[in-house]
Amino acid sequence: MCGIVGAVAQRNVTEILLEGLRRLEYRGYDSAGVCLVNGDGSLQLRKRIGKVAELEKRLHEEPASGHLGIAHTRWATHGVPSDANSHPHQSGNIALVHNGIIENHEEMRSRLQEAGYEFRSDTDTEVVVHLVHSHVATGKDLLQAVTDASKELKGAYALGVVSAEEPGKLVCARSGSPLVVGVGIEENFIASDTLALRQVTDRFIYLEEGDIALITGDQISVHDAAGEEVSRPVNKIQGGHGTADKGRYRHYMQKEIFEQAEVVAETMRGRISDTSVLEQALGARAREILPQVEHVQIVACGTSYHAGMVARYWLEDWAGIPCSVEVASEFRYRKTAVRPGTLFLTISQSGETADTLEALRQGKSQGYLSSLAICNVPNSSLVRESDLCLMTEAGPEIGVASTKAFTTQLVALQLFTIALAKLNGMAHEREAELVRDLHRLPQLMAEVASLDSVIERKSEAFAEKHHALFLGRGVHYPIALEGALKLKEISYIHAEAYPAGELKHGPLALVDADMPIVVVAPNDELLEKLKSNLQEVKARGGELFVFASRDAGFRDEENVTVVDLPELPDSLAPILLTVPLQLLSYHVAVLKGTDVDQPRNLAKSVTVE
Repeated sequence: MCGIVGAVAQRNVTEILLEGLRRLEYRGYDSAGVCLVNGDGSLQLRKRIGKVAELEKRLHEEPASGHLGIAHTRWATHGVPSDANSHPHQSGNIALVHNGIIENHEEMRSRLQEAGYEFRSDTDTEVVVHLVHSHVATGKDLLQAVTDASKELKGAYALGVVSAEEPGKLVCARSGSPLVVGVGIEENFIASDTLALRQVTDRFIYLEEGDIALITGDQISVHDAAGEEVSRPVNKIQGGHGTADKGRYRHYMQKEIFEQAEVVAETMRGRISDTSVLEQALGARAREILPQVEHVQIVACGTSYHAGMVARYWLEDWAGIPCSVEVASEFRYRKTAVRPGTLFLTISQSGETADTLEALRQGKSQGYLSSLAICNVPNSSLVRESDLCLMTEAGPEIGVASTKAFTTQLVALQLFTIALAKLNGMAHEREAELVRDLHRLPQLMAEVASLDSVIERKSEAFAEKHHALFLGRGVHYPIALEGALKLKEISYIHAEAYPAGELKHGPLALVDADMPIVVVAPNDELLEKLKSNLQEVKARGGELFVFASRDAGFRDEENVTVVDLPELPDSLAPILLTVPLQLLSYHVAVLKGTDVDQPRNLAKSVTVE
């Protein structure tokens, strides 16, 4: 959600910190700040509301430099976006950055105020920096002070702490929020995401729950939750070091929509032959675990939850396996009855989604057969803590509104479903048919994306609208939900989605000429029933926008606008119908002049509850 960067080196680290913030800006962007420790042992704090560019202006006006520093880009939780609420926060000669939420901050704030500490912000983070300072004031060094302060904190946090009294040391701690250590040559770094540091290193240590680390230019020492010094492996990350680039596209979201044909192919590479799914792609233990699966429990949030809803249709139809899908933030706070042989399947783009991660940890103690993560980030907490994982290979997704992560999740879930169905009696001929369709997916996706200019023209009808309704039936109801979510996320138009058969049970009351109705209409067994539902809309003066297979029998007429799509295989239709809905949302947002890549109030990786 927020972004942390820290560095200790023999060179000025100001630009390293700024570049790290630029790379993390998609995660949090209402304010940014840096704190440099310079040679005379003083703290240079620079903070500014707004995006990282505003912080750069501040640094141009009032330069700061040092061989040790921490930086932060914020997505507000406690306290409105403001210079005062921006990180880093300072207490005496100590400065601190923080991701996460401190649940007992009010109680601790009262205690610290009684001890004479003055608070200048509304954040929970300022409690932590004053708490660390209170321990330093008793004669402890910075490492011990952070260690002891951490024991008093309740909630989730990743911390980076520096002190003017110890100008060569950077202390960090991780509990519930991700934090990595970047390993360099006579310089070392910390960040909330490896992406922030790819310009300076390709070697990383992934801190585990409860770890506290002391970092200098030539040394990294890690202590676990019990206070014991431990050795954590150094992982070498493969791939390029360049910053994600929009290239010829106007926005990251637009670029990522058009990357989908490529990344779905990458997600399938090495996992399917000409006619079958290679189940070993799910991990070394897949052949041991999958035959025991009698039920699947899917837990996810937001867009990933919609992917799970689609997978439920596939699992029950193709594999004959019962499936439950639940929002992680609800699942983790209720008692559940675990069916024998249940696989616990989590879905997350970042692998650090707080609610999903906590649901997995809760599930581990409840008797589930095993766990599988569908994720886009190798070495994320979700991947490391699951028994099996299936990576989505979408590459970095910078736009806050998920596009290519969603479609690659659907591909991964389909591969998983086919692998499971094989073990439950699916005929080889049926498997071969599904796999042959998957081989066609990249080309079909490119064909659908080529309708961009057509959809751009149609989007003009939404420019002055304030509400929209999305409809789908069967497996396409979750696709309608995803389409509505995209529109509301980036254009700020209120949008809802319903199964089309539910229109007569309430939503018809909303239908009028000012409420566009967006419909996904593949040529499947529910098509005729869907057409009947749409007659209900036409009879009440509603304006229909239908995304339909060319062979579905729709045509333009009064109050009906049709976007003809290629003939879609039933198995791929949910994936392919997602693309035009993404393009519609994108073009509507551009027309309305909203911030497409960084919509208000939202963040890319939700690492708090």
